[in-house]
Amino acid sequence: MTNPCDQQRSLGDGTRNGARSNRSEVRRTRGWYSNALLLLALAPLGLVAAGAVADETRKATFAGGCFWCMEPPYDKLEGVKATVSGYTGGDLANPSYEQVSGGGTGHAEAVRIEYDPDRVSYGQLLVVFWHNIDPVAVDRQFCDRGSQYRSAIFYHNERQRRLAERSKRLLAESGRFDQSIATEIAPAKAYYRAEDYHQDYYEKSSIKYKFYRWNCGRDQRLQEIWGDLAGKPDPGEALAPILKGENGGS
Repeated sequence: MTNPCDQQRSLGDGTRNGARSNRSEVRRTRGWYSNALLLLALAPLGLVAAGAVADETRKATFAGGCFWCMEPPYDKLEGVKATVSGYTGGDLANPSYEQVSGGGTGHAEAVRIEYDPDRVSYGQLLVVFWHNIDPVAVDRQFCDRGSQYRSAIFYHNERQRRLAERSKRLLAESGRFDQSIATEIAPAKAYYRAEDYHQDYYEKSSIKYKFYRWNCGRDQRLQEIWGDLAGKPDPGEALAPILKGENGGS
């Protein structure tokens, strides 16, 4: 677009400035077409959109009851870069721990995972998720009760949604459970980082964490549900299909 000041200066010499303006438009048009042709050439190779998709698929969000207990199994998984405890699934902006734990916000305690898809797939993250929760518990996990402690998978793209739903279906068909799988599968919403003292709580306050976990009966219940697979990344027979071929992708 021609600058207004240039328009004023061109009043005395419209022909010359008009010619300059035309040349500028030609250069801009050529530049636009060059960029468009480059994008068209790269698109079939997957070099244009791949970056955006990769960024998106490097995030995973799970709710499995107390977020203190959901960080450790992912922190020790090769390929996971970071875990962040937080709140998501509700509509209240910037909630506090007191607000979420009191119920009524719609949020659940959750963990956001950043990972390298070349080293760990989303399917593997799903396996770890399932083996660290009670999938038939409704609006609670272990000793913690209320929808803020519900189990949930918050997917970031269509591929994650398909894998999450398939994994849930595989468990439902496995014959392991005589109750319906209660875990929610929903699109990821705004994620609010929990207060600093909640981050890496299992390391900062290890004694308190271990006492809470034992007193809550988490490991006892996981052992009852999953047996030797409790808390482990081994998919077992039921979840093995999501790690095969493309279905195990990130």
